[in-house]
Amino acid sequence: MKHRRIVAAVASVAAIASLAACGGVKDSGASDDASAITIGTTDKVVSLDPAGSYDNGSYAVQIQVFPFLYAQNYNTSKLSPDIAADNGTWSSDGTEFTVKLKSGLKFANGHTLDSKDVKFSFDRIKKINDENGPSSLLANIESVSAPSSDTVVFKDSVPYDVTLKQVLSSPAGPIVDQQVFSATKLTSADAIVKANAFAGPYVLTSFKLNEALAYKKNTSYKGLTPAKNSVVQVQYFADSSNLKLAVQEGQVDIAYRSLTPTDISSLSKNSKVKVVKGPGGEERFLVFNFRIQPYGTAQSDANAAKALAVRQAVANLIDREELATTVYKNTYTPLYSYIPDGLTGHENTLKTSYGDGKGGPSLEKAKKVLSDAGVTTPVKLDIQYNADHYGASSSDEYAAIKSQLEQGGLFDVNLQQTEWTQYSKERVVTDDSDGSYPVYQLGWFPDYSDPDNYLSPFFRDGNFVNNGYSNTTINDLIVKQAGEQDATAREKILKQVQQLETEDLSTIPLLQGAQVAVMGKDIKGVTLDASFRFRYASVTKS
Repeated sequence: MKHRRIVAAVASVAAIASLAACGGVKDSGASDDASAITIGTTDKVVSLDPAGSYDNGSYAVQIQVFPFLYAQNYNTSKLSPDIAADNGTWSSDGTEFTVKLKSGLKFANGHTLDSKDVKFSFDRIKKINDENGPSSLLANIESVSAPSSDTVVFKDSVPYDVTLKQVLSSPAGPIVDQQVFSATKLTSADAIVKANAFAGPYVLTSFKLNEALAYKKNTSYKGLTPAKNSVVQVQYFADSSNLKLAVQEGQVDIAYRSLTPTDISSLSKNSKVKVVKGPGGEERFLVFNFRIQPYGTAQSDANAAKALAVRQAVANLIDREELATTVYKNTYTPLYSYIPDGLTGHENTLKTSYGDGKGGPSLEKAKKVLSDAGVTTPVKLDIQYNADHYGASSSDEYAAIKSQLEQGGLFDVNLQQTEWTQYSKERVVTDDSDGSYPVYQLGWFPDYSDPDNYLSPFFRDGNFVNNGYSNTTINDLIVKQAGEQDATAREKILKQVQQLETEDLSTIPLLQGAQVAVMGKDIKGVTLDASFRFRYASVTKS
């Protein structure tokens, strides 16, 4: 996977057909028709199978081709039925949530889509429990039953779970064909495409991993957002400079993820293209591996107090304002909270607890916390980052972080980067591995617009981050807030979780960003809204 070829920036739309003949799924739908919409991206796909991925690049494909019980309509944060026939009902004790399905649902291959497929889809994610999958999102779901062909019942461990419908619309929510997908292991992209196992707005007619994809409108789709176009093709670029060149010269119609701040600024002045921005829940973090960070639990000199002091010293030295302005040209803003600005529970606990108390760094506080814990300086700190998934500016971001942390000789920072598909596997702690990266970069693209989605995947037991961190009090509070019906009481719990996490520092939030797309003048309907995802169905080309 390290050596896969990447489509060149100047590749024509018609080249997708030839790519498909080079050992991938045979192309039956790519088109050089002028009406075809071509999208360029530097994102990478980890897995087409929803059970094996929990990343933005994979989900960007899955939301186009798989249906969900619930989804967000355009320009609203509220959920609506997708293939569900109603908004669902809770049992009197709040432990069971019943959903009715629309009638006559089918996959594009003609297979019937009914409640058994829904149950199968959620059961397999939990059973497979892939280290890069979204099973952590299903922690509250105890079981799924299918009492009739059009009825699904979710048994939830949290009465009246306010997050359940959001989870059903998340990366854990795609409904797959039980006649095609394995119940016990990941299913290959080749098998999925060959079987035409899709029931979303589109079907995939060609799939070359991280090179090129071709979509065709699914005429049997009965969900919320039917496609207004007939053919969409996606080209994957090695870096943002090639992506910028392609969109400004009209070789792709739309560029989405990830252009550098300098690229966006330059393209904003180009009369041939339009820059579209939307609300973004994207965040950028530093993550500590609790086992192999300095003084971590798997180290020969393990010491919990010293390990915490290292994390606190890092928090005292980070200058978010420099990262936001110098590196990202204000396309990101400083983030001092675990819940981003704009969502219930947001509170700048990191701003008041670390640095100068006003958002800036403090060398003196960093020195003191290390000295008080008896930590010998400089502390050797290996930090891993990834520029092909989180954008080329990651190199500048982490060069700046290295400089900030080495102020006063407190840290000796060694920066390294790894290709994304390798990175996503090597970063995690498992039963068989302590992970490979003591401290590393992580970005977050929310699954749904609720504060829980910035807490559960990071801090609840069995979370996606998998960095060896666990705090029983925080875990129990996260479970409690999910079932709290009173908005004021829930906000209080959310703030309590953040305060406790600010003390533990298993991750350090750095920046909050917006969504950006660049498109040709003949493109309309690009919608970047509170869904935090770019869905192709609304796009048209004149």
